[in-house]
Amino acid sequence: MRVTLQYFDGCPNWKETEAHIQTLMAEGVDVEMDRQLIETPEAAERYGFRGSPTVIINGSDPFADPDAPVGLSCRVYATEDGYAGSPSLEQLRAALQAAH
Repeated sequence: MRVTLQYFDGCPNWKETEAHIQTLMAEGVDVEMDRQLIETPEAAERYGFRGSPTVIINGSDPFADPDAPVGLSCRVYATEDGYAGSPSLEQLRAALQAAH
């Protein structure tokens, strides 16, 4: 399964998301992960980047909010523990299982 972690340098939350994905990989989830640095507003438009971090699984964003603005901003996720800057480990696990 192909996972692309989209991020921009101004947002620290992508590192937590990357750590969650690496945890799942260590548990045996079959994932090939790439990072994609989004550096400009133009790149954000081109990729439909709705904030950092964005997780693309096999070409689609399982956490997509079509009303979220495109641009270089930190993304907020509704998790089981409230709002956070990264999807939880369990949310990522469920999204990967659903895409499998």
